[in-house]
Amino acid sequence: MPVKTSPLLPADLVARLERLELVTRKIFRGRRKGERRSKRKGQSIEFADFRSYVPGDDLRFLDWNLYARLDRLFLKMFQEEEDLHFYTLIDASASMAFGDPSKFDWARQLAAALGFVGLARGDRVKIEPLASAAMPPGPVLRGRRNVWRMTEYLEQLRTEGGLPFAQQIKNFCLRNSSKGIVVLITDLMHKEGYEVGLRYLSAQKLDVYVIHVLADEECDPAISGDLKLVDCEDRDEADVTISRPLLDRYQRSLNGLITGAKQFCSRRGMTYLQARNSLSVSDMVLQYLRGRGLMR
Repeated sequence: MPVKTSPLLPADLVARLERLELVTRKIFRGRRKGERRSKRKGQSIEFADFRSYVPGDDLRFLDWNLYARLDRLFLKMFQEEEDLHFYTLIDASASMAFGDPSKFDWARQLAAALGFVGLARGDRVKIEPLASAAMPPGPVLRGRRNVWRMTEYLEQLRTEGGLPFAQQIKNFCLRNSSKGIVVLITDLMHKEGYEVGLRYLSAQKLDVYVIHVLADEECDPAISGDLKLVDCEDRDEADVTISRPLLDRYQRSLNGLITGAKQFCSRRGMTYLQARNSLSVSDMVLQYLRGRGLMR
């Protein structure tokens, strides 16, 4: 079925995503049969193995020919197909509007690319912005025919102020109890910190990927002179004189944020990747995320 193209999902990107599928490092039980070959053994049409019979097993799957030869009861096992829950959480706080392209626009295109891969393989895909209650989470979508609904939803999202980061993550966890993969795309620039929010995700036993996106202008600020800096989220102001020592201190703080987040995620079994808004989404998916095992 042809895919309706959009600025978030251009035809050339779709062509490169067609043969990919999402992969989880954990085993989850899906609700419906899908196109994914499960690590679990089930009761589909493709034979996989035998195991010894235990009381309570379905007698229909006993192998009577094997019983006649070995005088022991064995159960036939079959390879099961299952689908996957795939969630993408997009930080929609005001700081994500920074950069050219903005970190938020980059995040939306990455969400569209990952969502397309999931929908094309029959997985259940859900996208949620982390913002105020006025911006509702997207619907649960399944099947290639819903790609246009996903892109339409993403195109109408906007950055805005809202609840603290930890509360937003907690609300997501309370709404979504199903296991699966979650990709969080965020700049981690929250005054209250990111640790409590990520602990909520870790406690859900999800397969978690944290994509830490920063703008080129944040990594290498080209500023000088006397400036009034205004926080885009809480409007705090600070008068500063840009000097080499100040820029060096800023760089150390930024490196500390990146290193701290990487170590925090590693200790909790979450995959951390740092990216800039100048990195193409195609390269992010096909090289970095593929290399880290999210897809094949």
